[in-house]
Parts: sequence; structure tokens; C-alpha cells
Amino acid sequence: MAIKSRNKRKAEFNATSMSDLVFLLLIFFMITSTLISPNAIKLLLPSSSSKTMSKQNVTIYINDQFDFYLEKRRVEDENLESVLAQALQVYDQGTVVLRSDKSVPVQYVVTVIDAVNQINKGRLTKHKVILATKPK
Repeated sequence: MAIKSRNKRKAEFNATSMSDLVFLLLIFFMITSTLISPNAIKLLLPSSSSKTMSKQNVTIYINDQFDFYLEKRRVEDENLESVLAQALQVYDQGTVVLRSDKSVPVQYVVTVIDAVNQINKGRLTKHKVILATKPK
């Protein structure tokens, strides 16, 4: 005579409470991570210990007298955007390499970046600016 028990053991696992815990932890970490750095700006800063391998289409030089040169030709500040646009017109995704003397103020570097951004905006292109550095 076989004896059967009335209470059968089920081999199931109820994951409802576990998923509730996971969602609570997720919400907690999302809230606390925004409190740590609410206005942080992520920047990719140039490093002299690494090399960027990119095809150089156009090179801009800024010397210690704050003069702009496109390749070896001197360019006035007012004409920088038009001369750059002319040099980049054959490229959809050209690369502008900026070689600047270390004594040049940042505003001159920003002038070149703004000129390239205006060209991108006007022509719907994706040109990049790379700041060249000297390896250590």
C-alpha cells in the first residue's frame, strides 16, 4: 500500500519580491548618482602621451604672435572661416589639425573651433578639429 502525502512540495520560485528589490535599488542609485554631480560636463582633453591616428586634411597653425596660417599661407582672423570652408569643400568629414604654440590663449583656439562649427552648421557636414600636442 502506497502512502501519498497531502502536501506536495512545489519546485517553483516566486521572483516578484526579488524584482521589486531590484527596481528599488535601481531607483535609489539613479537618484543618488544625480546628486553627486548634477552639472558635470564630460570633456575629452588632449593628452600628450597618446597619439591620435587620423587622416589630416587641413592644418591650421597659430604662432606665438597669434597669427593664423592655413598650411603655409597666412590668414587674417576675419577671413578664417571662408578660407577654411574653401579648403574643406571637397570633404564631407574632414579633419582640421590645429597646431598651436603653448603660449597662445585659449580664445584663439576657440576661434578656429567656432569657424569649423559654423562651416558644419552651414553645409551640414561633420568636420572635426584635433588639437595637436607634442609627446612627452
